[in-house]
Amino acid sequence: MAKDSPKANQHPNSKNHRLSYIIIVSGLCLIFYLLGAYQNASPKPDPLTQSVSKIECESQPESSKPANPTTIPSFSSESTTLDFESHHQLTLNETGASIGAIPACASNFSEYTPCQDRTRGRRYPRDMLAYRERHCPGKDELIKCLVPAPPKYKTPFKWPQCRDYAWYDNIPHKELSIEKAVQNWIQVEGDRFRFPGGGTMFPRGADAYIDDMNKLIPLTDGSIRTAVDTGCGVASWGAYLLKRNVVTMSIAPRDTHEAQVQFALERGVPAMIGIMATQRLPYPARAFDLAHCSRCLIPWFKYDGMYLMEVDRILRPGGYWVLSGPPIHWRKYYQGWERTKEDLKEEQDSIESVAKKLCWKKVVEKEDLAVWQKPVNHVECVESKKVVKTPHICKSDNPDFAWYTKMETCITPLPEVTEDDEVAGGELAKWPERAFAVPPRIARGTIPTITPQKFKEDNKMWADRITHYKKMIPPLPQGRYRNVMDMNANLGGFAAAMNKFPVWVMNVVPSHSDKDTLGVVYERGFIGTYQDWCEAFSTYPRTYDLLHADNVFSIYQDRCDITYILLEMDRILRPEGSVIIRDTVDVLTKVQAITSGMRWKSQIMDHESGPFNPEKILVAVKSYWTADSASNEQ
Repeated sequence: MAKDSPKANQHPNSKNHRLSYIIIVSGLCLIFYLLGAYQNASPKPDPLTQSVSKIECESQPESSKPANPTTIPSFSSESTTLDFESHHQLTLNETGASIGAIPACASNFSEYTPCQDRTRGRRYPRDMLAYRERHCPGKDELIKCLVPAPPKYKTPFKWPQCRDYAWYDNIPHKELSIEKAVQNWIQVEGDRFRFPGGGTMFPRGADAYIDDMNKLIPLTDGSIRTAVDTGCGVASWGAYLLKRNVVTMSIAPRDTHEAQVQFALERGVPAMIGIMATQRLPYPARAFDLAHCSRCLIPWFKYDGMYLMEVDRILRPGGYWVLSGPPIHWRKYYQGWERTKEDLKEEQDSIESVAKKLCWKKVVEKEDLAVWQKPVNHVECVESKKVVKTPHICKSDNPDFAWYTKMETCITPLPEVTEDDEVAGGELAKWPERAFAVPPRIARGTIPTITPQKFKEDNKMWADRITHYKKMIPPLPQGRYRNVMDMNANLGGFAAAMNKFPVWVMNVVPSHSDKDTLGVVYERGFIGTYQDWCEAFSTYPRTYDLLHADNVFSIYQDRCDITYILLEMDRILRPEGSVIIRDTVDVLTKVQAITSGMRWKSQIMDHESGPFNPEKILVAVKSYWTADSASNEQ
């Protein structure tokens, strides 16, 4: 009889031992998990709150205006218990570290614009207005203080009232109300400004002017969505286009027309400090459906037509350029403009000549308006250049690159086409479908690693994130915020998800980003700009209600001192404005340590997916304080 194998006899006992071991280990794991959860449990932190008076368009008792500022949003306490000790090897003491209080700047810094500082600008040549371009402070010129709001600063009116009204105490400049009184730019009415909607070339108001324009080009069928207004004044043209679903980048220099861009932003209208001088405007090629100049005083016919060539670069194929004011309709206005007929005729002939060389077609000239249209492709233009050599087609590799890039006297090439009537670069969907249609730059594969499927996933992700933000900041969809900035916009998903609220978003793409996605943002029907966050943004202080920074500090922490990025955020953020910063825990703890000395109240919250995601969200509110309160504290 064969003997049983020793292995066969030992197998059942061995199996029982393993089963017992698994049960014991599982039981111990469960016990330690429950014990750890009990030890780490803590009450949810109180939401950030602060009481301020609500300022509406109606008059209020004087005693209530500056002293009691609109209720700062109460951040939801949902998902705010962070277990740093267990998951991220950080103690609560580390997250609460502070670098000390940062002092307030002197009151004369109230309207400080670091990169458009007039004193610094005087060092640069006046030729072609180069001295009014961006000239940012060097490291030895940086100021480490908080820019104060003027005394008696009040929370701006809510949209849409703010389109027509602004508090005088917020922008105490009456110059434009005197200089432009006849043209109805702005009027002073007691303690506030009123914006009648007038302009130099539209004394009947922007609405009537836009209606006249709509008879010449299709402004309301969704084909025109993004516009740029060069020399915008107080941005009434852009303000009244908003109700026609056209969003305008209004630009003007910081010049003798004091605070015009500041007025625009106070009205809740998109605007930036900018000028046509020697450098490209900080926008990608083929960005705008419509470009506009109403007596903007830009010498379009000078410098071999270079400024019109820059408009051509940023205008999409088939886009329109509208000009009103000198020299258009010069036979009627030459005496009022105090210029000779011959001079004005020569200027218009020169503009016509440059436009023709750019292969533009003149659509119409009717009374005060002249309209040109850019071709949908360069098939005929390339052929014409075999005969008319100048201006030549640019040889530069990247027409989108526009950060500190000199303008060129050449025609920016359009993407190649296979059919004579094909739209170069791809045809855009009409608004509002355009916001979520796959942008041509993605469909054509020109953005590395970004596919149509990833674009759709990005949209879904931002829809979920905005839902989460609404839980953290309940006033988000209720009109509490108007001017919003996304400091690292990527594909514009944040702006698209926010579009259902009464806000507009300035989409910023870092100038050194591996993927230049700003062209995608414009193809979706939103606006934005390039920016290096180691420098100041081209805007006045207190011009944004909400700042959103997605991994901005991870990107920049090795490039420059993040303290100065936070100080810049504080400069452009309105008192009682809010900030949302997404980043890793270690980065956010550094940020929170700095902001604790900046008169911000902040709270770190969990990622929308839960506490085990290493990315967290810091939500902060800037306290209300002004120049007079700062001096009293000192």
